[in-house]
Amino acid sequence: MAFCEVSQDQSAGTPAAAGDFGFKVLTASDPEAKKTKLAAELANGRLAMMAIIGMFFQDGLTGSAWGDWANYTASPLRAFENELGVQAPVGFWDPAGFTADGSTENFARRRQTELKHGRISMLATMGYITPEITGKFPGYLSPSAGLKFADVPNGLAAISKVPAAGWGQILAYMAFCEVSQDQSAGTPAAAGDFGFKVLTASDPEAKKTKLAAELANGRLAMMAIIGMFFQDGLTGSAWGDWANYTASPLRAFENELGVQAPVGFWDPAGFTADGSTENFARRRQTELKHGRISMLATMGYILLRSRENSRAI
Repeated sequence: MAFCEVSQDQSAGTPAAAGDFGFKVLTASDPEAKKTKLAAELANGRLAMMAIIGMFFQDGLTGSAWGDWANYTASPLRAFENELGVQAPVGFWDPAGFTADGSTENFARRRQTELKHGRISMLATMGYITPEITGKFPGYLSPSAGLKFADVPNGLAAISKVPAAGWGQILAYMAFCEVSQDQSAGTPAAAGDFGFKVLTASDPEAKKTKLAAELANGRLAMMAIIGMFFQDGLTGSAWGDWANYTASPLRAFENELGVQAPVGFWDPAGFTADGSTENFARRRQTELKHGRISMLATMGYILLRSRENSRAI
């Protein structure tokens, strides 16, 4: 490690600052081919950084680098691992540790909330998508207010067009759903059954599958609608082109190596918000080193496991 760090000048503008230490593993006479290979190295390094952290985590909890999660007997998630919505390949996923207390009451309350948020998000996501694909209804949305469907913009801008009576109807319906039925623990409504039999079946297993699909679709819709809000707020359109986000500080780096479709230049933490090319170059240099180390470490984990399996056979 010391040799790699101090054997070459890594100051700004030098080959080593861009990750070129003279170890020509990835190179080509064609500049475009070389660029493609170096971009692949960055992508593989990013994947390896995620992989090795996952392997460390798994090793620490199960006692084995290739451990069976069934060995993690201290997991507080076991109380809920047979619940609806626990689906392969993730299983019961609670990275924030909300269920670490093992409380079935708290779990049931959060599941009830998740179902409601998922259903609202599915409707909202369809509301965003449908006008963009199929267009809008003809005629008037509110004849008394002289408001046509065509006058209502898509996305967040539609909020400004909703009349007071419209908000009243929305709130009244929300109140109806909340107070029209007993939602205390053990009741059908507590499990999301409000008597609206959209998803049902005479076969209990088929019904369970449909309800699990509803949960999964609701989770996807919650992510989707937040992404649409974010896109709408930054580009000014519910179906906006990110090229319209002219204030983006990422534009300074969108042509850099490692900027790949479909994500493009991805910096959710805003590390490059200052637009500093010096800071970007330093972080890219660090990313390359961490990615290379992680690729070696990941291969070390995998090869060791393969040899263990070979011996066992």
